[in-house]
Amino acid sequence: MPKVTEEYMESKRQMIVDCAYKVCLRKPVEMVTISDVISETGMSQGAIYRYYNGLDEILADMITKMRMDYNIIESFERITKGGGKSLEDMVYEICKCLAKAMKDHLTEIQKINFDMGVIAINEPKRAAKIMAGIKGEGNLEYLGSVALPRLIEGAKKQGLKPKAPPQDFASFVSASYTGIEKYCIMSNCYSKDKKVKSDPDKLFKTLADSMILLLGGTIHG
Repeated sequence: MPKVTEEYMESKRQMIVDCAYKVCLRKPVEMVTISDVISETGMSQGAIYRYYNGLDEILADMITKMRMDYNIIESFERITKGGGKSLEDMVYEICKCLAKAMKDHLTEIQKINFDMGVIAINEPKRAAKIMAGIKGEGNLEYLGSVALPRLIEGAKKQGLKPKAPPQDFASFVSASYTGIEKYCIMSNCYSKDKKVKSDPDKLFKTLADSMILLLGGTIHG
């Protein structure tokens, strides 16, 4: 029997992950079953279990791939480390970047991220298990751990006086992003009223204004 190479195994795992992704675009992730994925791949149940121990392992690899495809960390780096930019300009650029990413991936990656949030609420132990298998750093993790502290430091260097402690500021940004994401997903992916559509650009512009005011800056007109 010919030896099965690691490259072959990886290509099979990638195919399974891609099929799981297609299923998750059609159904709420919390309703997806291993049978759905098996059916999408055309493989037997035994064949699937040669590569994965179960659905949650597949979802962890799927989210890892999503993080790679949806990575805007380099943009955050460019914005927050660029010399000579004012705090206000950095905040507006970050929020424009977030708005563009949300628009570009609203009905796919963002939809799946939202569904994963539902699992985190209803099945926290399962969500923790999935998260433990994910590799790499997510955009929001980087935003909270690196980019936002740089903004706070930038505000201090400009002589501004932030109106909220760093932890409260970070929590506000995270909660606001989650609210924008939820509104955009619900109105664009789940609402039956096709006339109801969200505008990420406007929503993130409002978030940018709020962030700037909390950091003691001056908003643009």
